[in-house]
Amino acid sequence: MTYDRLVCANCAAPVSEGRCPVCRANRERMQQDNFFAGLNPMALIALLAVLVAALALLAHQTA
Repeated sequence: MTYDRLVCANCAAPVSEGRCPVCRANRERMQQDNFFAGLNPMALIALLAVLVAALALLAHQTA
């Protein structure tokens, strides 16, 4: 899950804006926990498409 869609229970603002200390702490924790947390869903889909294309090319060349 990306943190840009989360809403803070403390201040009711998006966590990505970091309006309160709770937002800022959670934003930092989520950025450190996962490399893919900062990527939006379209970037992940594009990365997956590139990997599938590379595997298809590799399978075609070895066959």
